[in-house]
Amino acid sequence: MDLSFSFTPILEKSLRGEHFSSQETTDIFNAILTGKVSDVHIAAFLMILRMRGATIEELEGAVRSMRHQMLPITPNDPFTIDVCGTGGDGQSTLNVSTAVSFVLAAMGISVAKHGNRAQSSKSGAVDVLSALNVVPQTDIEILQDNLNEHKITFLSAFVHHPALSHINLVRKELGVRTIFNLLGPLSNPANVRYQMIGVYDTEWLMPFIQVLQNLGSKRVWVVHGLIEDAGQKQGVDEITLAGPSKIMALEDNKIIPVTLSIENIKTAGLTPAPLSAIAGGAPKDNAAAMLALFNGKKDAYRDTVLINTAIALHIVKNYSLINTHGEINPTVLKELVLKAADAIDSGSALSVLHAIQHKT
Repeated sequence: MDLSFSFTPILEKSLRGEHFSSQETTDIFNAILTGKVSDVHIAAFLMILRMRGATIEELEGAVRSMRHQMLPITPNDPFTIDVCGTGGDGQSTLNVSTAVSFVLAAMGISVAKHGNRAQSSKSGAVDVLSALNVVPQTDIEILQDNLNEHKITFLSAFVHHPALSHINLVRKELGVRTIFNLLGPLSNPANVRYQMIGVYDTEWLMPFIQVLQNLGSKRVWVVHGLIEDAGQKQGVDEITLAGPSKIMALEDNKIIPVTLSIENIKTAGLTPAPLSAIAGGAPKDNAAAMLALFNGKKDAYRDTVLINTAIALHIVKNYSLINTHGEINPTVLKELVLKAADAIDSGSALSVLHAIQHKT
């Protein structure tokens, strides 16, 4: 697609409700991310996509562009995993995926944690890490050394996706969610093939898993936790104790729908709790809660981290947590929860945090 003459035909096609192929979308986003499209045209295009919705082909094309523009790192371990969420659920909970990443690393699992500063919550991954004296690292060599030596590295979106500088002002001025809120978790700079991704709405469960399947992922769970057992659509971008969690799992190149129920939570030895039990605050408050967790405090935050860690363990190690019908094996789930608990109670998770603090 030749975008050199005018972006207007792209807008006209979008306004007619027509869709773009994956390659066409890649070309469009390449132009946007290399500064070839005006802010006015970018804003118009993003809002049209927001109103009419993006197809799976368009989402995949945009992800291919993001991955092409990013600054990558190369993990030595092919089983490196990322645990992250889209954000945007408006719930402002404590930092779950960041805590899960430390626990996984303490268990010898390589974690390339992709994250950003807070967009809709009070404390994003970068914010809470900074409050823990883990400052964003820009040296690619140090990032790779952390991953190889300590099994964990934190990849800041603003470091590894510098092309986003071309659209930051537009996104800030628009002040609403756009397709770029979805692209980050799908564009990990370590090109991981194992992921646990939380989405802010159930409508993105299938598109995310299909895009990642098309892009060659090995095992991925895309999750959304419902706040209450009433089938409401809006919840949180992680496995929750407050209700059932809806999941699309990519296992052996097959997409399997899964529901993790409150009964599953109970049989794993955990206690259901309202979302308010893990309400977050400023970065320093969330950092204090994470330190308390790693020092052995037992509460809803710990149980939330344990259940999410258990799922992540299955993703990277294939513990046969589900069968071909998507039914959870309660015995395996409890075993994985106990493994995660031991990584905390032994002090291993805290030791990983201290090691990373000293490296930065």
